[in-house]
Amino acid sequence: MPSRRRFHLGIARTYQIITLFPGETLLRNVTLALLGKSRRRWNPFVRLSRQASLAAQAREILARVALDHMADRPLGQTSYGERRRVEVAMALAQNPRVLLLDEPFAGLSVDERRDVLRLVTSIPRDVTIVMIEHDMDVALDFAERITVLHFGEVVVEGTRGEVVAHPRTRELYLGE
Repeated sequence: MPSRRRFHLGIARTYQIITLFPGETLLRNVTLALLGKSRRRWNPFVRLSRQASLAAQAREILARVALDHMADRPLGQTSYGERRRVEVAMALAQNPRVLLLDEPFAGLSVDERRDVLRLVTSIPRDVTIVMIEHDMDVALDFAERITVLHFGEVVVEGTRGEVVAHPRTRELYLGE
């Protein structure tokens, strides 16, 4: 299914490799994400800064990810963790019912991981989050239901307790 149809179904996603507009500000990145869901269309001859309502919405979304104080900063002047939060902000701008996160903690420092975890856990519970994560500590701490895969094959599926207790999980991922 083409991505333009997925987001109309309420599905938003982030990518393992961050896909943002590096030459633009944080505010413009989120504004462009809002424009994708809006009935308005991007017009290269009209400055986005003139779209006051979109800019206000973008600032609110940046506040949700604790980056509103950096709204006018070029993305190229931000840390990797801040870029990850901008990417989540862009996904949240779509008001998804289902949010797909592809390794949101990959490559983050300890402090950045804490910030992203705080952000992800603050997403309202009416949004279903499907996360691909190789860090078992993060996955076990965050998820309500876990599916452990090994080379594309389901090893175990269940609650944290069920997954941790399963001998194949311990063998493959917990090093026991």
